[in-house]
Amino acid sequence: MPVTARRAALDALTACRTRGARPELFLNAHGPEDRREHALAMTLVNGVLQNEICLDAVLAGCARDYAGFRPAVREILRLSAYQILFLDRVPQRAAVFEGVKLARETAPYAAGAVNAILRAVCRSGLPPVDGSARSLSVRYSHPEWLVRELMERYGPESCEKILMADNSAPHLTAQVNTLKITPRELRVKLEDAGVTVESCPVLDSALYLSGTGPLEELEAFREGDFYIQDAAARLAVMCAGARPGETVLDMCAAPGGKSFAAALDMENRGRILSFDIHEKKAALIRSGARRLGIRVITAEAGDARESRRELWETGDLVIADVPCSGMGVIRGKPEIRYKDPRELEGLPAVQLDILKSCANLVRPGGRLLYSTCTILRRENEDVAERFLALRPDFALMPFTLPAPFGPCPGYRTILPHEGDTDGFFLCLMQRKI
Repeated sequence: MPVTARRAALDALTACRTRGARPELFLNAHGPEDRREHALAMTLVNGVLQNEICLDAVLAGCARDYAGFRPAVREILRLSAYQILFLDRVPQRAAVFEGVKLARETAPYAAGAVNAILRAVCRSGLPPVDGSARSLSVRYSHPEWLVRELMERYGPESCEKILMADNSAPHLTAQVNTLKITPRELRVKLEDAGVTVESCPVLDSALYLSGTGPLEELEAFREGDFYIQDAAARLAVMCAGARPGETVLDMCAAPGGKSFAAALDMENRGRILSFDIHEKKAALIRSGARRLGIRVITAEAGDARESRRELWETGDLVIADVPCSGMGVIRGKPEIRYKDPRELEGLPAVQLDILKSCANLVRPGGRLLYSTCTILRRENEDVAERFLALRPDFALMPFTLPAPFGPCPGYRTILPHEGDTDGFFLCLMQRKI
C-alpha cells in the first residue's frame, strides 16, 4: 500500500526527533513516490518544525495535559494543528479526520482525545501578536532570545518581517551552468520533464524549481546543467568579481557552491583551490565539479585556520565563507532556530581566526570575501571590524548587487524578506598594494 503524505510526514518527524535525521533525506528515501504527495509531506514536516512553539502553545491551551502526552501523539496533534491553522487549502474537517485516522493507526487509545483537542484547535485560532518579544516568539516560533536580538538590531517592524520570511516555504534554487546551457534552454528542458519552473527575481541565471522529485532522477541534473544554491550565496561570489585566469582560494568550500559559482564567472579558465576540513566533503566537491564539467577546481582537505605558507600571497580572490550560527537560513533548516545560544558564543572568535589566516593568502591588490549565512551582527560586522582593526593593510571594497539591493559600501546584510532569499552577510575587502 503506497505511503501517504501524512504518514510519511509523521515518520520523518519521528526520525528527526529520535535519530537526528534530515527530513528531506528521509523523505527522499522513505516518502511517497507520487510527486504531489512527496511535496505535501515535505510541506507538513517543514511547517511543523517552523511553527512548533506556536503549535505547542495552541495545543497546550486546548489540552491541559498536553505536555504529558506520548511523543507520537504530540506529533500527530502538531501535524494536524498545522494544517488547521496554517494551510488554507486543507479543510479543517479533513485535517481533523486525517489526524484521528493517524491516531487510530499509531496510538488507538488516544483517538478520542485527538478528536476533541483538534476540534478545540479549530475554535481557538492563532495566538495574537501585541508587538512584544514574547508574543512574536510564540506567534512565529522563534526563541525569545533570538527575537530580542533581532528587534534590537533591525527594529520591531523589520524583525517581524524576518520572522515571517523564516516561516515561508524555501525555494529550491537552480543555478544554471552557463558553461553548458542557457537559462531559457534549461527552463524548457525542465518543463518538458514535468518540473514547475519560475524565474528568480534577483538573478537572471537562476530558476526556482518545484515538483522535481529526487534531483538525481532528472536528466538535466545528471548531465550537469545546474546545481542547487540559494540566490544570496550566489550574490556573494558575484560581488567578489572572479575573473577568467585568476587564482581563487575557497577556504571553507563544502558543499562547493561558491567554488562552482566562481568557476562559472571565470568561464572555466584559471585556478580554484577548494578546501574543507573533511576529506569526504572535499570528495563531494570534486564529484560535483566533474558533473558540471568544471576543470579548474582542485579540492582537498584542509583547515582554514591553518594558513599554508606555500599559498601565502597567491590568491587574486580568497573566499572565507565561515562556519556560523546559520540564523539566516532558518526557512530552509527550521530546526536551526532552536540551537542553544550558549553554544554560539565562541563562533566570533573562530570566525576571526579563519579570517586572519585567510588574509595571508591574498596577494597585494587581491580581494578577500568574508561571508556568513547568519544575520547576527556579532558574527558579521563586529568580526569584520575587528579584523580591519588588526590588519590595516586591508580596506573595504565597494560593490554593487542587482535590485533590490544596489550599491554597497563594502558590506551588506541581506535579510530574508528583502529579495526572498536566505539571510546572508557579504563583506568584500581589498589588500592594499
